[in-house]
Amino acid sequence: MKPNALIRPRPPDANANADAWRRRYGDGNKRVYGITAFVSLGALLFGYDQGVMGVIIADRRFLDLMRPQSAWVTGAIVSLYDIGCLLGALSIGFLADRIGRERTLAVATLVFNLGAVLQAASYSVSQIIIGRIVLGIGVGICAGGVPLYIGEIAPAKLRGRIVGIEQMILCLGELIAFWLNYGFAMLPSAHWWRIPLAIQVLPAGVLGVGCWLYVPPSPRWLVDQGRPECAREVLTRLHGSEAADRSLREIRESIRFQKTVAERARWVELFRRPVLRVTLLGMGVQFFQQITGTCSIIYYLPHIFAAGGISNPRTQNLLNGTVGIVLFLSAWIPIFLFDRLGRRTWLRLGCIGMAVAMIGIAVFQRNAARHPESSSTNIVIVIFPYLFYTCFNATWGVGSWLYASEIWPIRYRAKGNGVTTATLWLGTFCVAQLSPVVFERVGWGLYAGYAGLCGLAYLFVQFCMVETRGRSLEDMSRLFGIDDGLRLRRRRTILRRQDREHNDDGLEQSFSTDKPEASVSMSATTTNTSMPKIASPSSTTQYVRA
Repeated sequence: MKPNALIRPRPPDANANADAWRRRYGDGNKRVYGITAFVSLGALLFGYDQGVMGVIIADRRFLDLMRPQSAWVTGAIVSLYDIGCLLGALSIGFLADRIGRERTLAVATLVFNLGAVLQAASYSVSQIIIGRIVLGIGVGICAGGVPLYIGEIAPAKLRGRIVGIEQMILCLGELIAFWLNYGFAMLPSAHWWRIPLAIQVLPAGVLGVGCWLYVPPSPRWLVDQGRPECAREVLTRLHGSEAADRSLREIRESIRFQKTVAERARWVELFRRPVLRVTLLGMGVQFFQQITGTCSIIYYLPHIFAAGGISNPRTQNLLNGTVGIVLFLSAWIPIFLFDRLGRRTWLRLGCIGMAVAMIGIAVFQRNAARHPESSSTNIVIVIFPYLFYTCFNATWGVGSWLYASEIWPIRYRAKGNGVTTATLWLGTFCVAQLSPVVFERVGWGLYAGYAGLCGLAYLFVQFCMVETRGRSLEDMSRLFGIDDGLRLRRRRTILRRQDREHNDDGLEQSFSTDKPEASVSMSATTTNTSMPKIASPSSTTQYVRA
């Protein structure tokens, strides 16, 4: 079969076609899990690049070569990557709606590999910053595109577990990065760091080729493009014929209605009622995911250990690797439990655990500064990063991405996912840029501040978020009242258009005075037909508003 035929499947008109689908994608939920695991290579790239820079930025040989002049420059090497991620996230809406979800991921891998090569070949701060920004654009597209695609192929009852698999693979990427750094940092060469930065082109290349040739398109995107038969084929192979018919009917009804009331989703509509509430919820949950300090720990973990009295670089790298193991193991928790307790419950529990961990880091860093000879402080300071990431991975690591991607109606999903992911990267940039500067000035007080932000996140979840567990993506419009709001806006648009048309008719008659006789004759002959037409707006208004 040609690549185009694989990416744009045809209706099941023959047994051979069905057999080809089974060979390529498997059967039942196994196929969904398999596609999810493969597409989540994008999350592995995200996690790998988050984990790889923490050790490199603290390595004396790297710093001697790059010579950053201040904590601001050191922060820029880390944080400007997040500006690239923000730009990539904002491009998701255009790319995902235009070329499809899976091809958007393929394009992202090309940009990612360009950035990885630029980083690995750098000899100055400016070069590595440019490479970080370019690579960030690719990561930003992947970070938003992967949950967008997974959310559209996964059934509602499995969506939490499926997105949990994505988070687990993200943590696997961090684990791989930590231990590769630990091994390559033992090399005598001052350029050891180039190897882990270059290795990431391999999984990116595999993901790009697979998404372009083998990954099926999103059925919701296919329906939105006017290709329901192709969507039926994808849904049948993913969920079975009965579930496919039901899902296709829901998708078509949702898209048909939203195309009727909002012919084309525009960026500005995300910030107007009735969609504004969804936008603020998505932006809020992603912003709090980062502003509670997760990247401050993952990027600057060696600095935390050093501030706690652990100064040996090899010991720091070893502890980094063990944190990666904790990350990976804790990522399995939501796969089995997230869909049982609901989004809000898990996120509230996460806020409590993360706040306790941040308070612990702050207290024991303060004690370490006063009593640097205390070995008990050195041991305890290691425990709290473990606690933080166990709580974060089991709750916010999955919950924020899942919630921010599933609350959108189909017409706004791609653009909305781009906005919420961009918000996450904006929060990450703030944390990554300011953490070394603030830590240099206030020390342990930085982590006490993060504990307070965890408390704010708890209040946000408690009083602002709406539970979405078990609901289909087509239910979200009704859950947030968007269908009613769009219908009301459509009615108002119709009324305004009718008012303009009637006003225009009146003006044309008022200015038709070139031939008075003809005008009088027209008025006389149209008394019985024009008057009801002029009087019709009130009756039409009552009908439309009913």
